[in-house]
Amino acid sequence: MDFDLKGKVAILTGASKGIGRAIALAYAKAGAHVAVSSRKMEVVATVAEEIQELGADSLAVQAHVGYQDQVDNLVNQALAKWGRVDIAVNNAATSIHFGPLLTADEGQLDKMFDTNLKSCIRVCKSVLPHMQEQGGGKIINISSVAGLRPGFNLGVYSITKAGINMLTQILAKELGQHNIQVNAIAPGIIKTQFSRMLWESEILMKEVEERTPLKPIGSPEDVVGAALYLASPASDWVTGTILVVDGGASVASNF
Repeated sequence: MDFDLKGKVAILTGASKGIGRAIALAYAKAGAHVAVSSRKMEVVATVAEEIQELGADSLAVQAHVGYQDQVDNLVNQALAKWGRVDIAVNNAATSIHFGPLLTADEGQLDKMFDTNLKSCIRVCKSVLPHMQEQGGGKIINISSVAGLRPGFNLGVYSITKAGINMLTQILAKELGQHNIQVNAIAPGIIKTQFSRMLWESEILMKEVEERTPLKPIGSPEDVVGAALYLASPASDWVTGTILVVDGGASVASNF
């Protein structure tokens, strides 16, 4: 199978740390040119430097995924530098409400739906005409197992990630005619700053450990294999799938 990304151009949102950074570095090692973006230029520039140290070409772009013009600028900068966009990874996300769903205020709801779900639509809108023109492409949405079943005190987050799963399936159906594959990765608990409130909870982690066949908590690197597969020619006949990467927790029996 062909997992080589030599000559491909990938753009990633939310790529300054955690899963986004790990995927960006993996794509660089596989030969891709990589454009990384974040709201803060100084942090994403560091990732771009790491990519260059691997011998790959990189581009750091400050982009707030809440604004279509900034998303378009990210795509346009990649096009100006490399002339194409082959892979788009929607990784930017936030989780600013922890607790019962109906205790979330309007501001929290709007922020999470906009960042977690609407931003994916903005990126897809921006890359679509270019992927159509070049004859195909790959869109990878970073979802969560919380989008497949209710997360503990993560009601709003779970709804936004469930929305990503449906978005993935809809776009897979609509864009297949253009040879654009759209898939999602649904990680379990990954040890990042983003999920700290989960993996620092002794009660929650004890439950997770009891029902997870493999190790109870993953690292960003554990998601890399799935991201490389879905970006590469090896997955050219795969679209609309939600690839779960959670150590088996979601299928473990409670009986």
